[in-house]
Amino acid sequence: MSFVHIRASQQRRGLDLDLDLGEGDVLAVLGPNGAGKSSLLHLIAGLLRPDRGRIDVAGSVVTDTATGTFVPAHARGVVMLSQQANLFPHMTATANVGYAPRCAGESRAAVRAIARRWLEAVDATELAERRPAQLSGGQAQRIAVARALAAEPRLLLLDEPLAALDVGTAPALRRLLRDLLKGQRRTAIVVTHDLLDALAICDKAVVIERGRVVESGPVRRVLTAPRSDFAARVAGINLLAGVSTGPGMISTAWGEIAGVGDELAHGSAAIALCRPGAVAVHLEHPHGSPRNVLAVTIAAMDLHGSTVRVRGADQPDGAAGLAADITAASAAELDLEPGKTVYFAVKAHEVTLHPALSPPPPPDPG
Repeated sequence: MSFVHIRASQQRRGLDLDLDLGEGDVLAVLGPNGAGKSSLLHLIAGLLRPDRGRIDVAGSVVTDTATGTFVPAHARGVVMLSQQANLFPHMTATANVGYAPRCAGESRAAVRAIARRWLEAVDATELAERRPAQLSGGQAQRIAVARALAAEPRLLLLDEPLAALDVGTAPALRRLLRDLLKGQRRTAIVVTHDLLDALAICDKAVVIERGRVVESGPVRRVLTAPRSDFAARVAGINLLAGVSTGPGMISTAWGEIAGVGDELAHGSAAIALCRPGAVAVHLEHPHGSPRNVLAVTIAAMDLHGSTVRVRGADQPDGAAGLAADITAASAAELDLEPGKTVYFAVKAHEVTLHPALSPPPPPDPG
């Protein structure tokens, strides 16, 4: 049985969402800007009403348009944490953390004990008497995490919780969230654009595009063998869409692509994946062992770790351009530059073939 179930649509925002989450799971929600990620959280939190649908949290119906059920946000047992800490500026850290227990009618002694316990949990006891103006961004977010958990939510919603933190502060808070969520088997949904957040904190992932879930599964599968164009771009993996034409072959806008992997039904939608590091770049059409050769116009070049990433123009079907990672010496020897046409070559055993997910329907023009 699902701990969280949502099947809801909202026409004005172009949403038609269907997903389930088990108790103790931590779900990463990925997708391009404007896809509907934050709207998903707002539907669950009771900050947005769907036109149609039902939402269940921990066995309780919190929204059901068929019966007119709509539990107000404060009564859902759901807490949302955003990239801004939003602490009460006139309260100390202790008072901020103890706010929810105090509102629930706990005694002063109990509130102090609860606040102290959660400040210890986020390693912030030395900040107990400080007010928000006296805290750094990372310190304030630690207090916000403690305040959220002190409310004992059935479900924790995190909307880009690390986005406002600098690169020196984010890793410590990422480890803190991972330890708290997994150590206490908390159920949480995390909206993020950061690959590290998804891999370090979450065990499952969904990709939302144009208001619909287009991909779901274990987070490492989604990010290492993606089935959607967005997930492939996030993971830095080349993805080509096509149709199966026979064992180990799919037909794409580039032509026939050979690979290995899943057994595909003839004529079924399929995708081919390959790592940029497996792609060789040639000035002339190569002959010999590479089975897949694609003529590509270079759109951009940039340093990617210790290599140069050569990015091609968008694919013929509009998907993100293909990428190749080569050494700086190779890039100089080939005299590569944007606008130049080159050949990307990759051996068949470096390409994996998988069934394709159904693409989301186009947005409603109305």
